[in-house]
Amino acid sequence: MEKLKIVFMGTPEFAVGILDSIVQQGKHEVVGVITAADKPAGRGQKIKYSAVKEFALAHGLTLLQPTNLKSEEFLSELASLKANLQVVVAFRMLPKVVWAMPKFGTFNLHASLLPNYRGAAPINWAIINGETKTGVTTFFIDDKIDTGAMILKKETPIGETESAGQLHDRLMNLGCETVLETLELISEGKATSTIQQDTPDIKTAYKLDRENCKIDFSKSLEEIFNLIRGLSPYPAAYCNFKDGDSDWNVKIYEAEKVSESHSLENGKVVVTKKEMKIAVNGGFIKVLSIQFPGKKRMNIQELLNGMVFSEDVKAY
Repeated sequence: MEKLKIVFMGTPEFAVGILDSIVQQGKHEVVGVITAADKPAGRGQKIKYSAVKEFALAHGLTLLQPTNLKSEEFLSELASLKANLQVVVAFRMLPKVVWAMPKFGTFNLHASLLPNYRGAAPINWAIINGETKTGVTTFFIDDKIDTGAMILKKETPIGETESAGQLHDRLMNLGCETVLETLELISEGKATSTIQQDTPDIKTAYKLDRENCKIDFSKSLEEIFNLIRGLSPYPAAYCNFKDGDSDWNVKIYEAEKVSESHSLENGKVVVTKKEMKIAVNGGFIKVLSIQFPGKKRMNIQELLNGMVFSEDVKAY
């Protein structure tokens, strides 16, 4: 068994869980951490550190934040860490000069059952598309995105009402196990890999944007429900509410699906003192948690205590 000297690359909270598990286990040495450069965020445009940077600073780990992964300065700093393996979790595409540098190469943890859901938002799209199972895969990086030879794959069911946030946390835990197991195999010289087979029906985890996060009320009850939970809590599915002269852009975070026949127009909002439902094909989307412009996220009772709607309110 060979002790691994690891450079870890990642940026968001998901990556922190994996890095923490490697540090806590203590079998291998994390000789360096690479994360995104600091950038201003929020209304005050204050400099915000990535979640991985916060963790690295708190644990006294050597930290690099390159803007150019091909610069001689960065490559020299990376080589000086003398890593024999690199582990990547939710970072960015690496040039070959970086991923081919260590003796044992570079492996990535991806939050899907590859080859399905390659790309930026695998957790969200698995739910949006109504999948009943997903998982995590470790694979050796090559020169394309999420296409490298697979080392380990672990599967988990997706709950019928599970949100992207809930699945994110479960996959992070599953990812910790899978990464530690992958490290074990590599250090013992027992890692084998399987080439990914491309088929015409492979599903892609496209980047989330304004267009694919908007609710289309002409779609089925199931599709709309899956979009809402697949985008909760971030970035959140949105639509517009129109009531007379008022027109609000709102985010819907939580909902229930109510299968029920009705003759209402799609998008018709039915409001009582206690609930809000939106008519769609096959039933209603019962809104549980919502955010109006300039206001905090509220449960529906908080909203109805403070806002009054006419009978003509419509969602589109």
